[in-house]
Amino acid sequence: MISELQMTEDPVVSRKEAIEILNTPDDSLDELVASAEKLRRKYKGNHVSIHILTNARSGNCSQDCAYCAQSCRSEAEIDKYKWVSDEKLYQDNAFVKEYHLSRHCIGLSGMEFTDEEIEDLAKRIRIMKETCAHLCCSIGFLTEKQAKILKDAGLDRINHNLNSSRAFYRNICTTHTFEQRIENIRMLQRLGFEICSGGIIGMGESKEDVVDMLLELREIQPEALPINFLLPIPGTPLGDADISSLTTSYCMKVLCLARLLVPKADIRCAAGREVYFKGEEKQLLKVVDSIFASGYLTADGQGIKDTIQVITDAGFTYEIESI
Repeated sequence: MISELQMTEDPVVSRKEAIEILNTPDDSLDELVASAEKLRRKYKGNHVSIHILTNARSGNCSQDCAYCAQSCRSEAEIDKYKWVSDEKLYQDNAFVKEYHLSRHCIGLSGMEFTDEEIEDLAKRIRIMKETCAHLCCSIGFLTEKQAKILKDAGLDRINHNLNSSRAFYRNICTTHTFEQRIENIRMLQRLGFEICSGGIIGMGESKEDVVDMLLELREIQPEALPINFLLPIPGTPLGDADISSLTTSYCMKVLCLARLLVPKADIRCAAGREVYFKGEEKQLLKVVDSIFASGYLTADGQGIKDTIQVITDAGFTYEIESI
């Protein structure tokens, strides 16, 4: 299978072949990485985009997602607030401009929002767009009216992760369905939004579930595809999850498969990068072209200067977009 990939510019990978890729022997991993790197170089060159994430609305979420510290099932000790201070939000936006980062990502806990809350967010987006060209919001389920309000304010991208496969989804969330996520994404695409959508690896899913999630994402063709590797959070239902299967080699195979299935997307190694790929950044960046700096909502992450150093030490350049 790997030799066939190396002979094909943009391979059309079947479900059976995708499962074989996740079962690649570790001693053949370098060949798999080389196949994924060809596509990474073709579509993304030598650049790595850096994003920062502001937790704009924290906790008190009505959804019961098992992995999340902010969900209604979580007993994790986190800060809870309805809206982050304007000072913090605009400071983070200025930080993106100062370091010429690719995008300012803004996360808001919750499934639904009132029109008034969306109008309030739109006002802040207009202010941020004056100095930062690229914004992304992770904002649950919007009505079409609300999505248009944000589009008119200048928001160009929305994050809405699938998180897992259609079959496995009920094991991690019961307060909304996988199909609702798909419908929300399709509505946003019809309105002209760029889509950021990916998943979480290590929640007890099978390799077949990982493949099925990525095949769904191939149908969506998101502009950005973030892969998170579970960081068990005490106080959440997955706080004691067995993550022994999340070896660096397996995590790399997942990212290679994402690149092979959705080659034109920004493949982002999101949560877990600093844990599962520590010391392996040079190999990691052969496949992914996008990472976060300075944390993940309720989890800490690598600071911006160290992140830039990691990229340059690996022989890559970080992409300057927001200027």
